[in-house]
Amino acid sequence: MSLSENIRLALRALAANKLRAALTMLGIVIGVGAVITLLSVGRGVEKSVSDSFQSIGTNLLFVIPGSPDDDRDSNPNPKDLTNADAESLLDPIRATDVIAVAPEYDTFAVVEYARADTSTNVWGVPPNFLTVREYAMADGEFFTSTDLAARSRVAVLGQTVVENLFGNEDLPIGATIKIRNIPFKVIGVLASKGGSSFGDSDDVILVPLTTMQERLVNARNREGELRVSYITAQVRASDRMDAAAQQISDILRNRHDIDFRDEDDFTIITQNDVLSAFGEVTGAITAFLGTIAAISLLVGGIGIMNIMLVSVTERTKEIGLRKAVGAKQRDVLWQFLVEAITLSLVGGVIGIIFGVSLGLLIAQWQDDLRIVIAWDVIAMATLFSAAVGLFFGIYPAYRAAKLNPIEALRYE
Repeated sequence: MSLSENIRLALRALAANKLRAALTMLGIVIGVGAVITLLSVGRGVEKSVSDSFQSIGTNLLFVIPGSPDDDRDSNPNPKDLTNADAESLLDPIRATDVIAVAPEYDTFAVVEYARADTSTNVWGVPPNFLTVREYAMADGEFFTSTDLAARSRVAVLGQTVVENLFGNEDLPIGATIKIRNIPFKVIGVLASKGGSSFGDSDDVILVPLTTMQERLVNARNREGELRVSYITAQVRASDRMDAAAQQISDILRNRHDIDFRDEDDFTIITQNDVLSAFGEVTGAITAFLGTIAAISLLVGGIGIMNIMLVSVTERTKEIGLRKAVGAKQRDVLWQFLVEAITLSLVGGVIGIIFGVSLGLLIAQWQDDLRIVIAWDVIAMATLFSAAVGLFFGIYPAYRAAKLNPIEALRYE
């Protein structure tokens, strides 16, 4: 008997018991739909994290104070990073792969304008911050090296801060705001970067680094040097990240008088390090969710086996009659096997439609959540559903094929 004839018989048998077939397929539909939805959401989270971190700049290294193995209880005051440390990384001989350095001092402060106020991030940054971190100006201008040297009280606002302080008024260029009760003149507004996995990139105020260190906070350490929160270094090429990290490490170890046997008192983090760490976490979560969803397919497969065994029992006389007129064991085997596979494949197709639709619906509900529907996930779900039908259909089909035709014809 041809494959097309087996498929025709399978569809006719399923159509004869529509409700039973539908309920049997429901497990497959839910399983396939859950696999596609959860894996699509998981991949979407991975993509969002990757895009968010790439948006802060390209080929960046971050140097933060303290060793990665430091215990905060045993070492609550790790060695500071300073302006001088940042300047040392621009050595063209010892740091050949570093093309720009942007030290930064971050704090959180209440900002006021007229009767409005908001709590926001205030970053003290150098004039090259826009280039290194790939920010752009929407209006006005950024502060210059002259502002840095003069410790000028000038500020550049992010879009969220503008909305919170000025509402629907005109752009606030020239307005005076107060940061910790200290007046600052607004000279520019940043172009929107939008929200991300790392928070609202527009909820920020930028001021000159020296102004932050000497007017807004007391950033001097015990030695009288000006501290920074961290240092961002831009590397000339992505394939030189490891080399640049080693160059930075050598310079800072020498500056901090670290013995060759001692651990670093700073930590160098690359974008790839962060992405790899997030990828491991989101990958583990995605695999866990996919495993849970796959259990639904297993339950659906058991349902198929159960129904196929019932079908074999109900159609015992039909099987006996077919064998009596010349049908071979393999013909009966393939008839019931194709019926089980057809049942699971039809359920798989409906599950694909259900999973894709549910994923798109979730994306509509969550504006900041991306859904990545990959064809390999759909193909995997389809093949898995067919494999479920094949695996759980083998025993009922084998049982039908082994029926004795005489006993089958006499079955009541």
